[in-house]
Amino acid sequence: MPEDIFRIVIAVAVLLACIAFVVQAVLVLSLYRAMRKMQAKVEPLVDRAEPVIGKIGPVLDKIGPVVDQAKVTLSKAAPILDTTHQIILDTRPRVAAVADETVAVTRSVRVQVERAGDLLEDAGGRARERLAQIDLTVAATVEQVGEVSEAVKRAIQAPVRETKGIAAGISAAVSTLARGSRRPSVDHATQDEEMFI
Repeated sequence: MPEDIFRIVIAVAVLLACIAFVVQAVLVLSLYRAMRKMQAKVEPLVDRAEPVIGKIGPVLDKIGPVVDQAKVTLSKAAPILDTTHQIILDTRPRVAAVADETVAVTRSVRVQVERAGDLLEDAGGRARERLAQIDLTVAATVEQVGEVSEAVKRAIQAPVRETKGIAAGISAAVSTLARGSRRPSVDHATQDEEMFI
């Protein structure tokens, strides 16, 4: 393979690898930003929901005695109050369970968002490290290609010079044999000397 084509192939391969890593880094960074935005939106909701959910239990506890007092004063509405009191007593554990589950879910969401943020930060760091490694590898490859190119030039030029020298010697010998024993003229001698210089 000619040297120029080899260099082009190496350069294209390195360029493609660099582009792939840059695209991966951009994707990781955009995913990281999206997760941070989602975390920023969820945190205020969690902060608002926890106090409200925490207040539901005491409110339910206060409703029970109020219903009991209303039951005493409104003896005519006793069946309705009994039913209402029974409904409140029946739904209190369910409401408390729902409130507890809601708090647990919001905490779990917060933990998952924080984990995703940490993962994205880690992935971004790894992508930066990988790009630095690629940069070093590309620099080393380019340096090695340059060294190989110089070595190939030296290896090719040495035999060519030797061949030129041998051809000039043979040409001079043939020229001398063809002319015979006559002394060469000054012009001819100067041409021969220039040819060897």
